[in-house]
Amino acid sequence: MYQILQNIKSGETRLETVPPPADWAGGVRVRTAASLISAGTEKMLIDLAQKSLVGKAQARPDLVRQVLQKVKKEGLLNTFRNVMSKMEKPMPLGYSAAGIVEAVGREVTGFKAGDRVAIAGAGYANHAEINVVPKNLVALIPDGVSFEEASYTTVASIALQGVRLARPELGDNVVVVGLGLIGLITVQLLRAGGCRVLGLDLDPKKVALGLELGMDTGVVSSQEDPVAAVERFTRGRGADYTLITAATKSNGPIELAGEITRRKGQVIAVGAVGMNIPRDVYYKKELEVKISMSYGPGRYDPSYEEGGIDYPYDYVRWTEQRNMEAVLDLMVRGYLDVKPLTTHRFPIDRALEAYELISEGKEPYVGIVLTYDVDRPQVPVVRVKPASAHTAKDRLGVGFVGAGNYAALHLLPHLQKDDRVALAGLVTATGLNARQKADKFGFAYCTTDLQAVLDDPDVDAVFIATRHSTHADFTVRALEAGKHVFVEKPMVVSEEQLEAVKAAYEAALAKRPVGLMVGLNRRFAPMVAAMREALPAGAKQMIYRVNSGAIPTSTWLHEPDEGGGMLVGEMCHFIDLMQYLSGERPVRVYAQALALHRADLADHDNVVITLTFDGGSVGTLAYSTVGDKAAPKERLEVYGGGTVAVLDDFRRLEITRGGATKREKAMNQDKGQARQLAETVAAFRTQGAAPIPFDELVNGMQAVFAARQSLASGQPVELTPYRMEKIFEN
Repeated sequence: MYQILQNIKSGETRLETVPPPADWAGGVRVRTAASLISAGTEKMLIDLAQKSLVGKAQARPDLVRQVLQKVKKEGLLNTFRNVMSKMEKPMPLGYSAAGIVEAVGREVTGFKAGDRVAIAGAGYANHAEINVVPKNLVALIPDGVSFEEASYTTVASIALQGVRLARPELGDNVVVVGLGLIGLITVQLLRAGGCRVLGLDLDPKKVALGLELGMDTGVVSSQEDPVAAVERFTRGRGADYTLITAATKSNGPIELAGEITRRKGQVIAVGAVGMNIPRDVYYKKELEVKISMSYGPGRYDPSYEEGGIDYPYDYVRWTEQRNMEAVLDLMVRGYLDVKPLTTHRFPIDRALEAYELISEGKEPYVGIVLTYDVDRPQVPVVRVKPASAHTAKDRLGVGFVGAGNYAALHLLPHLQKDDRVALAGLVTATGLNARQKADKFGFAYCTTDLQAVLDDPDVDAVFIATRHSTHADFTVRALEAGKHVFVEKPMVVSEEQLEAVKAAYEAALAKRPVGLMVGLNRRFAPMVAAMREALPAGAKQMIYRVNSGAIPTSTWLHEPDEGGGMLVGEMCHFIDLMQYLSGERPVRVYAQALALHRADLADHDNVVITLTFDGGSVGTLAYSTVGDKAAPKERLEVYGGGTVAVLDDFRRLEITRGGATKREKAMNQDKGQARQLAETVAAFRTQGAAPIPFDELVNGMQAVFAARQSLASGQPVELTPYRMEKIFEN
């Protein structure tokens, strides 16, 4: 499908052919008929992308501070790689569109195939032929409203939210500063609410259009004193409300608003403007300043936008979705007319001409609409390289699922460099990421359909690096297709998923040799190998301290069915490493957590877990998110047989025995990941077992879930280690 992408690193705006996005349970699949270019917002993004690195840094000092903190923690090289990887990821443009529903997810009600809908959301309602949008960002289009008109819905909702924040009453004097797209819609909404409206803009043509749309007075601020004009308009009283809908870095609008707004009035910032508020003016008038948060309650709340959890109507009357519905109702009733706002139309295959118009500014514009052929055939797989007959027999054909920042930095580069690997198909949830990563790493094709990779005879192994909740399902499907599997940690997020993976692996293994590997990379680090070699046989005492730093509960990692929390999502790493160093299996687990009494941090992220192993070893894991990230993250101490081994953050290893201490240093933390992948590729090519035995993978997850049970009950949990030989008994 066609989609408009913005490259943040190079500044290039492209029309790209990418696979359609993947469907999901809470999403509505929409065939786009029209989308609106939000010229102000999108031009700001394009201008930022076209700046040099220094210019980008000057424009976003908040991100510079984050980068500097990361340099202190992870080093310059690793930070540079992370920043460059994020900058290379293309940004989808667009957030206001309309079209026809093609399909709905199983958790969606109220919509069906064939419905005409308006859709919203950056990253969802893109300038693309097909979009999959969360159900709370979709609204039915009433009869009498065209797709082109409905494509204005999101932008109009932004204007409506600004008006709602002001709460003007009949007869109030309201000034609108900036008569661009949002400003002209704001004028009409205020007029519909019975307000007297004065509009300000530098462009005489926009002022004239505002007067046509119902503005009582228009002021061309480049030709007339706006302060004097507002005094006349308000009979010397000043504006009751000033809504700033301009988009500029200048501090001028906020300074002007202070001058023209009456004492104890309100200033509402809807557009992105300079916010250096002149205290003296605002203090003496005791002005109230409000900043409008996009298009209504629910914005930036993952539980509402992604999770589909609506706010109760009786308590939150207006939400993003209900604002969208209100805008469409105003259109059909004639109170909001967006047709005069459309100055240009371009079919999607000529979209770059629209962006040239915006960038060059050779002619005036207001509303720029992209149109789409809703009957154009779409293909689920986009070939990146010319098709070849088959993967060479001596190479491992790899299908890769998920290409986020971690995969792009720590997995795909190693596979790309491995001469024993042929990168066949790449699967991601969004087509734009699939195409960009497929081009970058040299995949033969990209898609958003996992089945296309599973059905590909050239794919011998499937590598899975998606969100935690999907790991088990994708692993089971790949095993059932007869593929080797490498899946990032955690292998599963629940006991039920663990049983499903065990059953699928045993069934697959009964048919042919197949490998299942999990991305537990710490045991492969060079210093860990040296540590294990230095430790004598026999029971060991292990103390593992992890200083993770604050991890807010608002992230998806803490959703039980999505991320499983840090206990499931990350602590599996440390339990696996203790299994490896001891060579034993956990048989008893006891866990205790802090009582923080805080909403933003999870008690179970701050835990001490004691493990007893079947050979007599014991291990203690102390995991904390209430420390300071500036301190080293990991420290592992192992005692046994007259030897002490201390590993500090995988950067320094000390082995003490016989009264002498040997020290080793290493800064390349990615060597363990590289070694794990190399050994996995070798094992899969020879049809051998994976580098980590399957029973160890299962036992590690059993210990994780036992820790969760222990936290809930306050009692130790006894375990019976899983042994692979059991599946061969019959």
